[in-house]
Parts: sequence; C-alpha cells; structure tokens
Amino acid sequence: MASMATYRDDAVVLRTHKLGEADRIITLLTRRHGKVRAVAKGVRRTSSKFGARLEPFSHVDLQFVDGRSLAIITQAESVRVYGEPLTHAYAAYSAGQAMLETADRLVTEEREPAVQQFLLLVGALRALHEGTTAGPRPADMVLDAYLLRSMSIAGYAPSLTDCARCGVTGPHQGFVPAMGGVVCLQCRPPGCARPAQVTLELMAALLAGAWEDTAETDGRTRREASRLVAAYTTWHLERGLRSLPLVERVTD
Repeated sequence: MASMATYRDDAVVLRTHKLGEADRIITLLTRRHGKVRAVAKGVRRTSSKFGARLEPFSHVDLQFVDGRSLAIITQAESVRVYGEPLTHAYAAYSAGQAMLETADRLVTEEREPAVQQFLLLVGALRALHEGTTAGPRPADMVLDAYLLRSMSIAGYAPSLTDCARCGVTGPHQGFVPAMGGVVCLQCRPPGCARPAQVTLELMAALLAGAWEDTAETDGRTRREASRLVAAYTTWHLERGLRSLPLVERVTD
C-alpha cells in the first residue's frame, strides 16, 4: 500500500467545529495551499499536545498527511497566537472575527493558492494585536483597510475616484456598491449615498495602505467610511457577515 503524502505549511485558523467525541475539523487559510479543512485528532482531550494551538486567530506551522476526504494534522507549532491577547480588547477582537469570516468567505476553492489573501490576513491580525498595546492604528480602521484590500485581491476593487459605470474622471459625490463604487451625476440613481470627499479620500488611503494619510481623520469620517465599506463588502459577498454588526465602532 502506498504511503499517504505529507506536507508542511503555515496557516491561520479561521474556525473549528467538533467531530465525534474528541476530534475537531479545523478550517485554515494556508500560505501555499489556500483554504484547507483538516482533522485534528484528539484535540478535545485534556492530554492533547496541540489542541490549544489550533484555536481561531492562531498563526501556526503545521504538518499534514492526506486522508481519504480531509487532510489530517499530525504536528502543530505556534508561530503567533493572537486570540488570547485580542480577547482583552473587544474592538480588536470583534474586528478580528469579521476578518476571519471574510477570509473564509472570499477564498472559496479549497487547495487553491491564495498567497495574497493569507499575507493580508496575517498582516491585519498583527496590526490589530499591536493596536491593543501601543499601536497607532484603531481596530475599526484596520478592519476597513482589510475589507477593502481583501475585496480588491478577490477582484472587487471599488472605484473611489472615477465613475464606476462610465469611467468619467472624478471626484464624484455618489456611491453605489452595486455599481462598483463612486458614480457621476449622470449615472447615479436617486437616493444613493453621497459621502463627503474626505470620506472617499480616507477609503482610498485605507485601500492603498497609506496610513500616514489617515492620522488626522475624525470620528464622523471614520463612521461614514465604515458604513460604505460594510455595504460594499456585503453586496459583493452576496450576504452579510454575521460578525460585522458586532464590531465596535468609534463613537467620538
């Protein structure tokens, strides 16, 4: 009988659910193999050697062996554990939950490479963790940047300057998620959102990762940007993220 193939990869744990009396199925976003669903045997027993390493938010180095239907995790080493620190800061924790759910929804094909999505998620979790200590980036803005950039990687980059429908050069005052972003006066439908120009500039900075351009942003602008980002993400994912309404937003 041929031996089963083994391979290593590093991954972020997206979610888990119980299997049988002692096992779990772990859904992971890996660096080289995209989304992987794998069985972690015996991890619900107190004697498990790596059960605590396979919780959501964990960045881990794993060894897999191919099973009949699902991979089997045979080794797990922690690279960085974000879950426990984030639980002490609700804004960061709720933002992180929305990130994990977004990654799970956007990377649909299992075992297909998704390196950019993996690196983006790892970077966003690191930024959230740093923000719980002395970091300069608020959790709501880290989340909005992650959502905009992950949607862009998936092929849904919003237009924030030129009209998403006819292409005429902006700036423009309308924003319609179903049309792909900002729209000109001739293209915009009645009753569409009309965000302030500074809000669109903030979204553009978040999409580009230009954090130096976000330092003086006030709470009103951040709230308006968050509403537009949430609406845009929800439209293109075709159904809402369960975790997004639970995210703590800026109030000042």
